Amino acid sequence: MEWKKLPKVVVIGGGTGLPVLLRGLKRYPIDITAIVTVADDGGSSGRLRTDLDIPPPGDIRNVLAALSEVEPLVEGLFQHRFKNNGNDLSGHALGNLLLAAMTTLTGDFVSAIREMSRVLNVKGKVLPAANRGIILHAEFADGAIVTGESKIPAEKKKINRVFLTPEDVEPLSETLTELQKADIIVIGPGSLYTSILPNLLVQKISHELCHSNAKKIYVCNVMTQAGETMGYTASDHVKALYDHLKCAFLDMIIVNDTEIPADVLVRYERENAEPVLYDHEKLQKYGLKIINRDLVHIENGVIRHDTEKIAKLIYSLI
Repeated sequence: MEWKKLPKVVVIGGGTGLPVLLRGLKRYPIDITAIVTVADDGGSSGRLRTDLDIPPPGDIRNVLAALSEVEPLVEGLFQHRFKNNGNDLSGHALGNLLLAAMTTLTGDFVSAIREMSRVLNVKGKVLPAANRGIILHAEFADGAIVTGESKIPAEKKKINRVFLTPEDVEPLSETLTELQKADIIVIGPGSLYTSILPNLLVQKISHELCHSNAKKIYVCNVMTQAGETMGYTASDHVKALYDHLKCAFLDMIIVNDTEIPADVLVRYERENAEPVLYDHEKLQKYGLKIINRDLVHIENGVIRHDTEKIAKLIYSLI
């Protein structure tokens, strides 16, 4: 009997957007690899990064949970966050502590992820964009420079560019191999400057993206983000990606084209966020195949991509 090779899908990102996509994709017969940002410096991740000199585990933890196939109680335990009550555990997520402990036991962050993947019965591979924490900086339109992923949105200023130190940070050789073998590379959804670009700015990753023959798809955010993409249209997101990588690497863009209910918009207006305008004509000038769909899921007033809809759509593109 001849076995068919599963299509290889590599997904790049971080934050809350990437796990939403992965929860849906893991149900399909595909070979998944997630490449995840290690630029976080806030909250539990930032504290562990500083105290233990390890890459920040938070984004990795969320992706492991999304791809895990364990009892809900076990996943809930992994994602459990201790309440802020003034002690040393305040605000820490248990999964972050487990990844930190496993890093100490194995002596290596990537080995820790691999072992936790086995414990959680993770479908696919989870790889950090680099085997060390990277520092993200932003240069704003007024020339000011701010250091630290968590500090960038707080400035509430127009971003000219973001960049990493160290500039020559090395990705894992395994990450490059996965990109080279990919049939489809999916970028996003997620915070443009603080979740997506920190991965793409790793020089060898950007080189692979610019030269890959895989079908490269950008899942555009549904809403703008205060302090990052205020006033951005869909084409503005693409322009920022191209400006940073110095190449036009995308083949497709997936945009939401459904209206958001007025009562939900009011809540987002308070946070200086609005729907990302789907500017069809400008997107066409980039030569992209445009896929516009109703992709929104709203729960308790919070807008996310619909896990099932977006996964089904991406699988249909393979």
